[in-house]
Amino acid sequence: MRYTLTFLLVLVVVLLVASCGSVKSTNPIDQQTSNEGDTIRIANDSLEYEIIIIEPGFNSWLVTQPSRGYRSLISMDLSNDFKVPEYNIRVNNPLRYGPDLYPFRIDYDRSVDYGYEVTYLLFNYFKFFEERYNQRL
Repeated sequence: MRYTLTFLLVLVVVLLVASCGSVKSTNPIDQQTSNEGDTIRIANDSLEYEIIIIEPGFNSWLVTQPSRGYRSLISMDLSNDFKVPEYNIRVNNPLRYGPDLYPFRIDYDRSVDYGYEVTYLLFNYFKFFEERYNQRL
């Protein structure tokens, strides 16, 4: 029960509303970033995707991590490519993993280039999630 309230706030990683095209605009003007309290929203309306992370403590944890540019896009993509399916497997097995930690699927298409910012936030969210909830994806 401890995770219920936390995780309902936690992982509204109503991630990547991702019926996206495969071409990514590199124009930063096309992207919208909002950071209010413990909510992070990255959106690109022209590609119709967004990532929303609502997690108490995520912002303060994120500033303690290596800065943007430290890791390559390819290395973070590879990590996300393995962790998203594992996460979704756990969402689909609530009796084994508990719906409190894994309430929502992450809609993620490996063939889509989401860009550095979304990939960076998803990569770091998984690190945060693993540390905070003692999980290994």
